Amino acid sequence: MRHLHEKERRDFSAIVAADTVVAVEGYVLGKPNSDDDARRMLRRLSGKWHEVFTGLALVAKQSRRMIVAVEKTRVEFAKLSAKEIDEYIRSEEPFDKAGAYAIQGRGGKFIPRIEGCYFNVMGLPLARLYAILRELKLQ
Repeated sequence: MRHLHEKERRDFSAIVAADTVVAVEGYVLGKPNSDDDARRMLRRLSGKWHEVFTGLALVAKQSRRMIVAVEKTRVEFAKLSAKEIDEYIRSEEPFDKAGAYAIQGRGGKFIPRIEGCYFNVMGLPLARLYAILRELKLQ
């Protein structure tokens, strides 16, 4: 973690943290660390429904309150061929993405249906975050 120099400090009213994982058939998928890892994740997701979970934590400076929440979205993934998986990996989009895909990018073509918050699948459930900000009177 980088420390801020005195000149860089700001008076923040809140701190927000979020992280996302994908769960399918009892397996938790984070971000792939290699082509083979991305390939394994995409094969596991292929043709199945899975869940995307984003954990949110928000700390309000003034009230010293912290709220923690989890958003869940169900996602259907299309059946992919080995060729489609390899082409997608070559695009380099799967890296730095939980579950090895980006719904907002090329990976969106593999997602015929979702149940829940689209923005959660992108990694930040905006409606849930806004509700928390309102609860803390920070809107």
